[in-house]
Amino acid sequence: MGHYRFLEEVALADCAVEVEGRDPADLFETAASALACLMVDPATLSITVERAVTIEAPQLDLLLYDWLSELIYLKDRDRQVFPAAQVTIAGKGPFRLDAIARGGTIDAEHTTLGADPKAVTFHQFVLEQTADGWRARLVIDI
Repeated sequence: MGHYRFLEEVALADCAVEVEGRDPADLFETAASALACLMVDPATLSITVERAVTIEAPQLDLLLYDWLSELIYLKDRDRQVFPAAQVTIAGKGPFRLDAIARGGTIDAEHTTLGADPKAVTFHQFVLEQTADGWRARLVIDI
């Protein structure tokens, strides 16, 4: 899995995160993990839910945007958070994401809550290939 770091100096009212992965699928999996860690303490979430997600988008960066937006939607609609995912990406534009997201339902008695993301924003939104793999910068509206 790739890695991520929250960028405290980029967004004051929102949350910025930089995500790196060896390939787009690894980056998307790592971004899902970062988003989940923003929402809850994953150690306090019982992993009991597995959900298949399929998304298509004309561009790879829009696919990442839609992927994270879907995870925020599932948190809002079903109170489910997904710290792990197995992602495959196909296509060269349009792109298709097929994922198995693994997580659990927020339990008010046991789950330690973090921030409550409302949306992914396009502010400073970047997805780029680097010499070492792929990198994204995301700002999450909280």
